[in-house]
Amino acid sequence: MASRKLTKQQQTRIFAKQSNDLIEANDLEGIEQTTLGLVISHFGQQLEIEPLSDSANLTEVSATVRCFQRSNLPQLVTGDRVRFQQNEDETGIVLAVEPRSNEFLRPGFKGKLKPVAANIDKVILVIAVLPEPFTNLIDRYLTAIESLDLDVLIVFNKTDLISDENREHIDNMMAIYTHAGYDVIRVSATDGAGVSQLEDALAGKTTVLVGQSGVGKSSLVNRLGGNMMADVGGLSIGKEKGTHTTTTAKLFHLNRFDVIDSPGIREFNLGHISTEQLIQGYPELFAHAQHCKFRDCSHRTEPECALQTALEDGLISPERLNNYFQILATMAE
Repeated sequence: MASRKLTKQQQTRIFAKQSNDLIEANDLEGIEQTTLGLVISHFGQQLEIEPLSDSANLTEVSATVRCFQRSNLPQLVTGDRVRFQQNEDETGIVLAVEPRSNEFLRPGFKGKLKPVAANIDKVILVIAVLPEPFTNLIDRYLTAIESLDLDVLIVFNKTDLISDENREHIDNMMAIYTHAGYDVIRVSATDGAGVSQLEDALAGKTTVLVGQSGVGKSSLVNRLGGNMMADVGGLSIGKEKGTHTTTTAKLFHLNRFDVIDSPGIREFNLGHISTEQLIQGYPELFAHAQHCKFRDCSHRTEPECALQTALEDGLISPERLNNYFQILATMAE
C-alpha cells in the first residue's frame, strides 16, 4: 500500500516538534559555553558556521568555523541557526539547531524532498533569455514554491541578449506572470540594467536564488555584491543548457541584504504535490475555481465552470490553464 502523503500543515507540525525535541534533548549543561551561529554553506560532512553577533563568545572564534554535527541532528542547511562549540584546532561541532521559521525544499532522488535553505524571506526564481525559458517549467517552480507558502519574485536575467527576434516572445511571456499577480523584474548581470530596482526589492531580506543551471544566478550574486564572490559557469556548447557551477547552497552577505545561491535544477518534478496543492499553486486559477458550481469540477466541460468563464472573459491566461492541465495529466500517470 502506498504511503499516505502528509499535508503541508502536518509536515510543518512534525518538523516543529522534531526541532523542539532536539533543542530539549540538547539542553546542555553549560550552554553558555556554546556559540550561536549561522550555517553559511555545507561541504560534505562539514558545515561552514558564522558566529552571530549576540554570542557571548564571539571574540573567541574566527570569522567562520568548519564544524561537524552531532549524528542525532537532522540534515542542516544554509540559513540554519545552530549552537556549536569550537575545538582547539579551530574546528567545531554543532550541538543543537534552532527551529526553522520556514525552509525551501527541492525534489531530490525519486521525488523525495531535499532541504536547501532555511529561515528565508523570499525566493527569487531566476529565468533568462538562455537557456530558453518555458512556461511549463516556470509554472512547476512556482507551484512548488507556493506549496511551501513562501513569497516569490521572478527575475528575468540576461536582458542584454534580448533582440528584435525574441523581444515579442519574451514580452508576452513576462506579461503572463505579471497578469497572474507576480512581481517581475528584468535585469542584466552583465551590464547592470535593472539591478538597482532588484536591490531595492531585496533590502533587509534573506533570499534564495533558484532556477535552471546557466540562467546566471552566480553572475547575479557577483553583480549584486560588486565583485567576484561566486564561481560562474557557462552554457554547454551546442546545447544551450547550463553547466552546474554551484554545487552547494551558500549564503553571501551583501550591502543591504543576504542572498543564498543554490545549485541549478534542469528538471522539476512535482511528484510530492497533491492535486489540491497543484490548483492552489496557481493562485489566480484557484481564486476563480472557488466559484465553480460543482466542488469536483474538472474545469473542462462542466456547466457553470468559473475557470472556463474567466478564460472566456480574458481574466486568466490560456497558457497557464493549459500548463495546469498538462501537469495534472502527468500526476495521474
